[in-house]
Amino acid sequence: MSGSKHKKPSLWRRILPRRWREPKPVVGVLRLAGAIGAVTPLKPGLNLHDLNESIEKVFELKALKAVALQINSPGGSPVQSAQIFRRIRELAEENEIPVYAFAEDVAASGGYMLALAGDEIYADPSSIIGSIGVISSGFGFVKAIEKLGVERRVYTAGEKKMSLDPFSPESKDDIERLMALQLDVHKTFIAMVKERRGGRLTDEDIFTGEFWSGKKAKTLGLIDGLADMHAFMTGKFGEDVKIKPVGGEKNWLKRKLGLSSPNALMSQHWAEDLISAAETRNLWSRYGL
Repeated sequence: MSGSKHKKPSLWRRILPRRWREPKPVVGVLRLAGAIGAVTPLKPGLNLHDLNESIEKVFELKALKAVALQINSPGGSPVQSAQIFRRIRELAEENEIPVYAFAEDVAASGGYMLALAGDEIYADPSSIIGSIGVISSGFGFVKAIEKLGVERRVYTAGEKKMSLDPFSPESKDDIERLMALQLDVHKTFIAMVKERRGGRLTDEDIFTGEFWSGKKAKTLGLIDGLADMHAFMTGKFGEDVKIKPVGGEKNWLKRKLGLSSPNALMSQHWAEDLISAAETRNLWSRYGL
């Protein structure tokens, strides 16, 4: 007779209903929708400061088997994209929880960087995927203020402090410095894609800023398959799986803006707010949305 003894289940485990003894598997859902880092008065963009609490909560769910990222973003700030990516990966590795990313209408540019936080990436056949590049856009108001008869007065310490000022003529030196900066950011983005997607990539010519449908992205190795989140999770964890969304916008007007009255919306920086809103709209319109 073996000297080892099998430990009997505790009395409570034997008398409790099976549904209590064996909790249903849970998949936590974190929705990442909107432009990243772009902020307007009424629609703040995605940033780690506001998302961190939700990211931590989703990994703290009981009986957690996986985290699903629902992504619908045209991109935005590369810094905020990378910070959100790193925080998700940090907690995924710390808790040994798999992460699955699901693209909705678009996961492009910074939105695709967010998708890289997933161990596997899925999309709809018509989702827009990719745009692995860097873009800077803005407006020039030199002629506009001349026509309005506006005299602008700016005082700086530092000869390059007014670089890329929208109210000043473009400078060749400013443009060259911006392009050098973009190249550095682009190289970082490319390195992230290669590190996360590894041998799954089937074409090296995917870093031009071009974007593709979900169907084409699958053949390029940018995503792992075409799937709906609920159907995928049910197939992986069974019909009893619990899908639990975490986060959401609660009291966003006060929490995001700290407003005490509607009149506070009349910011003295209304011109910058309008520009920011136009740039955010432009991010979406690049993908026909």
